Amino acid sequence: TMKTPVTTASGTFGFGLEFTDFLNLDHIGAITVKGTTLKPRPGNKGQRVVETPAGVLNCVGLENPGVEFFLKETLPQLRKVTKTPVIVNIDGDSAEDYGTLAEMLDVDGVDAIELNISCPNVAQGGLAFGTDCHAAGEVVKAAKARTHKPVITKLSPNVTDITEMAKAAEAAGADALSLINTITGMKIDIHRRKFAIANKTGGMSGPAIKPIAVRMVYQVAQAVKIPIIGMGGIATAEDAIEFILAGASAVSVGAMNFVDPYTTVKVVEGIEDYMRTYHVENLTDLIGAVE
Repeated sequence: TMKTPVTTASGTFGFGLEFTDFLNLDHIGAITVKGTTLKPRPGNKGQRVVETPAGVLNCVGLENPGVEFFLKETLPQLRKVTKTPVIVNIDGDSAEDYGTLAEMLDVDGVDAIELNISCPNVAQGGLAFGTDCHAAGEVVKAAKARTHKPVITKLSPNVTDITEMAKAAEAAGADALSLINTITGMKIDIHRRKFAIANKTGGMSGPAIKPIAVRMVYQVAQAVKIPIIGMGGIATAEDAIEFILAGASAVSVGAMNFVDPYTTVKVVEGIEDYMRTYHVENLTDLIGAVE
């Protein structure tokens, strides 16, 4: 249960603690923490983030201290400062990894897990699962079998038909979907004649991808019955409302957290203003209400 329909996109909000100097975490609907793996990961070497027109390109590579550190150190600290639901984004190199992580995170203080099957920055794991219906289904089944928490599957836009991936995740038992993850992109420094980031390609996020994300959320909403968390380029309440009208039950703010750490709260307040202006009493009246 979320007090507001706004959460944070994994990888853009740290573990939530990093933003306590800027906002009250109780004012957002949920905190989706940085991608978490079985073992600590150092991430990719070299240049990992670069700005692009109306967005950002990254190849961070899931740098994180690992699930044991998260459970022992980070989660207790987070629970001391907020009662807001915590969604833990997880990533593995095999379906078994996801199942193990899901079981380890089946503890008090964790409210849901999000399966990162769509990260385009990892040489092994994410991309393969996120682009194959059978593989995605196996990951969902592995996680569902070993947790009592709601399982959210995060979909990649780097596929031919995202509705097929959505239906496969739903059939495997996913409780909800989140979409979209970043779009694979590239930037070249013409003066040095070199790639702008170390991996050559990276995940594109920010306002530039919003029209694509809204379209995909609408398509998926027509194809499945489980709830959707819409994301991709949300910078304002107006952006968020587009996703809700397209069929999202909740939304997630990502890259804009880097630009303005207050964005999530501003989006919440803006949605409330919109509802007052148009005399909408219940947010559910807006979900999928586009004509």
